[in-house]
Amino acid sequence: MTTGTALGRGGGQQAPVVSAKTFPATYVLPLRRDRPDPSDAELAAYLARLSPHLEVIVVDASPDPVYTAHAQLWGDTVTQLRPAPELRCGNGKVWGVLTGLAAAGQEALVIADDDVRYDLPQLRTLVDALAEADVVRPQNYFSPLPWHARWDTARSLINRATGADWPGTLAVRRSRLAGSGGYDGSVLFENLELVRTVQSSGGRERVLADLFVRRQPPSQRQFWDQRVRQAYDEFARPWRLAVWLGVVPLTVALAARRSWAGLAVFTASWVGLAELGRRRDSGRTVFPVSSSCLAPAWVLERAICSWLAVGSRLCLGGVRYRGELLTRAASSRAALRRRHLMGETRS
Repeated sequence: MTTGTALGRGGGQQAPVVSAKTFPATYVLPLRRDRPDPSDAELAAYLARLSPHLEVIVVDASPDPVYTAHAQLWGDTVTQLRPAPELRCGNGKVWGVLTGLAAAGQEALVIADDDVRYDLPQLRTLVDALAEADVVRPQNYFSPLPWHARWDTARSLINRATGADWPGTLAVRRSRLAGSGGYDGSVLFENLELVRTVQSSGGRERVLADLFVRRQPPSQRQFWDQRVRQAYDEFARPWRLAVWLGVVPLTVALAARRSWAGLAVFTASWVGLAELGRRRDSGRTVFPVSSSCLAPAWVLERAICSWLAVGSRLCLGGVRYRGELLTRAASSRAALRRRHLMGETRS
């Protein structure tokens, strides 16, 4: 196991030099396990397949016994780091990414959750896309597909139909993100915060909606734990939050009037929208039609959870995430532009 050296947010120090790999990129995986997980052996095998081809940094915030077990499991295949104390923030994933950013030896960074599974051609496509962009988003899909992953796939389909989905991974230029001072670690929707930060400094985003990267489904317990937290993300996109909050009153009103035709049209419209997302950019190759059919059920779930998210905001001031209370979903584009302009003025 090798170790790295943390940098400041501005990236002022020289990053460590790494040996030549198949292609120049650093894979950053923020990780925290409260206890040993049976999936860790499979994760170790995945990282071992990647490590001959690119630098792999795992920023491990696990308790000491688990951290040591990980070190024994991974051996010398990865650079295992503790999150840098000086970069501590409320969102543990951002803390890990900022630590990896500081230690990375390559300009191209691939940031990925522990359930994301790339193959090498996909990594090459993603990294090559950074030649014309500063941040790149691929498309995740769940495999295998237990019922809750099939259900949650409806979210991806609606996102694809109304813009683009938000995966558990992306690629970013190290110099662009470091030059922006990193990104705010006190927010919940960290990938949106990262992309908006890059864009506010003049960076360009590219969405690869047809680059399908497999993602392992969460456990049912993780699935249920994510419901309100994912709905809370929409505070960063108020118009979407307004749509979800309007679903329950509209459904109740149609049912109260016994407008079954209206309910049928409303339900079918969500199926049609999800199917549009499934058909876009070759999505039918990885997304099942059953997820389009489940879209109305997912929409109703999101609507109910949106009201619960509003209640959490009013009663708690935010939503709990890994023991922290996070109050903001993400910074607005306007706020980030002002922050960037102020930084340019000071410099």
